[in-house]
Amino acid sequence: MSYPDEIKRLVEMDKKYLWHPFTQMKGWLEEEPLIIAEGRGCFLKDVYGKWYIDGVSSLWVNIHGHRKQEVDDSVKGQLDKIAHSTLLGLGNAPAIQLAEKLIGLTDKSFACSSPRLAKVFYSDNGSTAVEVAIKMAYQYWCHKGVKGRTSFLSLNNGYHGDTLGAVSVGGIDIFHSAFAPLLFNSFKAPSPYCYRCEMGETAPGCSFACLKGMEDILEKHGAEIAAVLIEPMVQAAGGMIVWPEGYLKGVRELCSRHDVLLIADEVATGFGRTGKMFACEHESVVPDIMCLSKGLTNGYLPLAATLTTDEIYGAFLGEFNDRKTFFHGHSYTGNPLACAAALASLDIFEKEQTLINAAEKIVLLENELKEIAELSHVGETRNKGLMAGIELVRDKQLKEAYSWEEKIGWAVAYKAREEGVLLRPLGNVIVIMPPLAISVKSLERLMDVVNKSIIAVT
Repeated sequence: MSYPDEIKRLVEMDKKYLWHPFTQMKGWLEEEPLIIAEGRGCFLKDVYGKWYIDGVSSLWVNIHGHRKQEVDDSVKGQLDKIAHSTLLGLGNAPAIQLAEKLIGLTDKSFACSSPRLAKVFYSDNGSTAVEVAIKMAYQYWCHKGVKGRTSFLSLNNGYHGDTLGAVSVGGIDIFHSAFAPLLFNSFKAPSPYCYRCEMGETAPGCSFACLKGMEDILEKHGAEIAAVLIEPMVQAAGGMIVWPEGYLKGVRELCSRHDVLLIADEVATGFGRTGKMFACEHESVVPDIMCLSKGLTNGYLPLAATLTTDEIYGAFLGEFNDRKTFFHGHSYTGNPLACAAALASLDIFEKEQTLINAAEKIVLLENELKEIAELSHVGETRNKGLMAGIELVRDKQLKEAYSWEEKIGWAVAYKAREEGVLLRPLGNVIVIMPPLAISVKSLERLMDVVNKSIIAVT
C-alpha cells in the first residue's frame, strides 16, 4: 500500500469507525495512527513501507515469526477441506489431533507426574480459557457433593483476562476497579513482587512472607475456596513481575495441603516464553487445570485450551438425567483452521529446536538487561526467559515511581518507534517480549534501541 490517498482514507476510517482496546481514544484521535500492512519474520511493515522489529510479538502471541511457511501451508490446506464445524456434538480431525498433541506435550513436560493433565476443553482466547477453568473448578466441587466452595483465591497484581469471571479474580486496580459492582468476591494474596514487597520485606531473607499471606487465607477460608488461580513464574500484565525461586512450588504445596485446586494461567507464559515449554516446569509443578492461548497458534487465529485431569473430568460424567454436563461452549470452539495452525506451530518447536535455540538469546537478553539496569532512572530489570520488564523510576534510591499521567513508558515506546522498534509498555514498565525466533542480530538491535530510548527520554 503506497498510494497517499488510500492511506489517508484508511486513517480517516480508523478514526471514524474503530474503537481500539486499552486505548484512550481522545489521544488516539489527536495522533497519526500507525497502521500495519505486512509482516515477515520478526518484523512488521506500516502502510508507508517502514519496517519495525516486533518487540512484543504482536501482544505476546507470535512465536515463530510472521508469515511462517509451515503455518501458512497448514491453514491453507485445512481451508481446502473445511473452515469451521461446531464441536458441540460433533468432532473434527484437527481439534482431535491437537488435543492429543497438547496432552503429549504436558506428559513430556511434567514427566507424567501427579496430577496428570488428561483432557482438553477448547475456547477462543485467554479470558475464556480462564472462564472455563473457573466454572469447571466450581462445578467440580458441586458434583463431588462438597458445599460452600464458591470462591477463588488469586494474587494482587494478577491479570487473567477481561470477561467478568476473569476480572473478578484479577488484581490490577487500574484495569479492574471500574467493574467492581459487577464482580463476584474473591480472596487476594500478596504478590511475590520483590522489588516492591507488599510485606515490607527484602528477599531472599524474607522466608516468603508473601506465601505466608496466602497460607493464612487458606487456613482461615480454605473450605470456601474452590481453587487458587495464578500466572506461574511471571505476572505479565502486572508489570513482568518475576517470581522468586521456590514460590511456585510453595503454592502447589499449600493447595495440596488444603485440598484446593490449582489453576495455572499459562496464557502468556506458555509455549516457550520462559525458556521452557510451560512455566510450571521450572519448579516441576503440575496444576489441576491449565489455561493456554496466545502463542498456541503462533498468533494466526484465536484459539484457547483449558487442560484438566481425569479426576475433574470424571466428576462431570453421569446419566443424562443427572445434569452433570458441563454447560459451557463457544460457537468457534475447536475451530479447524485455528487447530491446524496450532498443530503446525507445535511441530515447528520440534523441527527447529526452538527452546534449545532460545538459550543463547536468553543469555544475550540478560546481559543487555544488566547494562540497562545501571541507568539512573531504571529501578529494576527482570526476566524469565525471553519475557522481560524494565521498571522506570524517578528516583532510583527511593524507588519513587513516575506518575501514571506522565506516560513515561509510552514516551520511551514512541522514541523506540522512531528507531524502528515497536513496544507496548505497562505503565512505567517497558516490556520486552519478542518472538522466540528473533535472530541474535535483531535482538541486539532491539535492546540497543531500548537502551538509547530510555536514556533519551529520562
